[in-house]
Amino acid sequence: MTAPELTGHSLIAGRTVAGTGASLHAISPATGESLEPGYSQIDVEQLREATAAAAEAFSSFRSLSPDAHADFLDAAADEIDALGDALIDRATQETGLPVARLTGERARTTNQLRMFAGVVRSGLFRGARIDPAMPDRTPAPRLDIRQRKIPLGPVAVFGASNFPLAFSTAGGDTASALAAGCPVVFKAHSSHPGTSELVAGAIARAVESHGLHPGVFSQVFGPGRTVGQALVADPAIQAVGFTGSRAGGLALVSAAQSRPAPIPVYAEMSSVNPVFILPGALADDVADLADGYVASALGSSGQLCTQPGSVFVPAGERGDAFVAAVTNAIEKAAGQTMLSPSIAGAWRDGAATRDQHAEVAARGTEGEGPNAPAPVIHATDIERFTSNEVLHEEIFGAASLIVRYDDPRELPTAAEQLEGQLTATIQFADDDVDQAAALIPVLERKAGRILANGWPTGVEVGHAVVHGGPFPATSDARATSVGSLAIDRFLRPVAYQNLPEELLPEPIQDANPWNVPRLVDGSLT
Repeated sequence: MTAPELTGHSLIAGRTVAGTGASLHAISPATGESLEPGYSQIDVEQLREATAAAAEAFSSFRSLSPDAHADFLDAAADEIDALGDALIDRATQETGLPVARLTGERARTTNQLRMFAGVVRSGLFRGARIDPAMPDRTPAPRLDIRQRKIPLGPVAVFGASNFPLAFSTAGGDTASALAAGCPVVFKAHSSHPGTSELVAGAIARAVESHGLHPGVFSQVFGPGRTVGQALVADPAIQAVGFTGSRAGGLALVSAAQSRPAPIPVYAEMSSVNPVFILPGALADDVADLADGYVASALGSSGQLCTQPGSVFVPAGERGDAFVAAVTNAIEKAAGQTMLSPSIAGAWRDGAATRDQHAEVAARGTEGEGPNAPAPVIHATDIERFTSNEVLHEEIFGAASLIVRYDDPRELPTAAEQLEGQLTATIQFADDDVDQAAALIPVLERKAGRILANGWPTGVEVGHAVVHGGPFPATSDARATSVGSLAIDRFLRPVAYQNLPEELLPEPIQDANPWNVPRLVDGSLT
C-alpha cells in the first residue's frame, strides 16, 4: 500500500483532529533539520473527547469473542507491516536510528501483536477458576464460586523516546492493554510524531475494518505538563503504561495517586543493568568478552534500557587485559547519532558529572552531526563505588563504568548497595559456580531478569520473559512490560458466587463456549 500522507494532527476515535495549541516539529537528530509537517497540540477539552470515546467503547470491546478480538490484533499487525518502507524511512529521519535496527523493531512490534492474538485465542489469561458447590460437605456446605479476570477499563499509554515502534504507538503497553480488552488513549512522543501518526492510522484502519467502536484507540499530541497530567487524572482512565525517565514516571505516579480513586501506573524508568565478571570468565582469551561488552554498551548509541551501565571486573593481570581490550576498542569508536538534541545534552551532562567522581578509562571520538557525542568508559574501585551514590546513577547513552574488585566475596555486599534493576548478569566459568550461587539470591531481590554468560541488551518477546524490576527500574516490581504476562497489568479478578448458568460470563459457564483453560476444584482442565 501507499503510506497515507501525514496530517500533523491527533487521531481521536477515528477522526483527525487539529489541536488548538502551538505546533511541534520533529527534529532530525542527524542534521538538526526541522521536519514537516508541524504537529498541532490538543488542549484538555479535546483530550476529553478521546477519553470519553474510550469509555464508550469499553463495554463492547471487553465483550468481544476470542476470535473477533484476536483477529483485530492480527489485523493491526498486518496494517503496520503494509506501511512498508515509508514507515522505516520516516522513523529513520526522526530518530537517526539505522534502517536495520528499525526494520527489526517493526518486526518485534508486529510479532508482539500477533503473540497477544494467540494469548487471546488460548484464553489462559482469563484466569478462569471454578470451585463447584458441595451441598453435602460437612460441617458446612460449600457454595458454587467461580472466578475470572476482567479488563480494568481505558488505559493511558505514553510513548518512549528510544523505541519509536516497539515501545510506542503499537508497542508492548498498547498491545497488552488492547489484548486485555482495554481501549487505549495513546500520548505520542514529540520526538517521532510522524512515525507515531503512521502507526496510529494503521491501528485505526484495523478498528474500522473489524466494526469496532472507534473509541477503542486514540492518539493525541500535547504538552506533558498539561495534556499528559490531565490524561492520567481523567476519571475514565483506569491504568497507565509509561516508559521514560525517572522524573517523568514519578510525576505520573504522583498524579495517579492524587486522584480521588487512585489507579495503577506501570512505569519503566531507569536501570544500570550491572554485569559481574567472575575470575574464571577471564581465564581464556578476553577479546571475545571485551568485544561483547563494547557492542552491548555502544549499540544504538547506548540508548537501550538494558545497556550495561556498570561492569565489575577482578583485579589482577587477566582483569587488566580485559580493561586494556575494552580501552582499545572504545578509543577506536566514534559517537553515533543520539535520538534527540535533549537526550544528547543530558548524556553530556551525565558524563561530565561522572568525570568528577571516576577516572576516564577510555574515550572515543565525536561522531558526525550535532548529536553524536564520543562514547566513554569510566573506571573506579569497589570501595569508591559502594560509598558514592553518584556512581550508581544511569547515564542514558554510550557510557559505562568499570568497577575493579579484589575478591569475589566482595560482590554480594556491593550488589546489596544497588538500586532496583531491569537486569543483572553474571559472567562465570565452572570454577566460579560457588561465587555465582552466592550472588544470585541478592540479584533476585534487585532485578527482574538474571542472565548467565551473556549481555543484557536484547529482550526476547515471549511467555517467560520479565522486563521489569524493583524500584526505580519500574514503579511496580510485580509486573513486566514485555511478554505475554504483561496483559495481567490491565486485568483484575472477580468472583461469582451461586450465580445461575444464564447469568455467568462465557469463560466460567458450565458449557465453556469459549473453550478456555480452567482450574476446576484445583485441577487444570
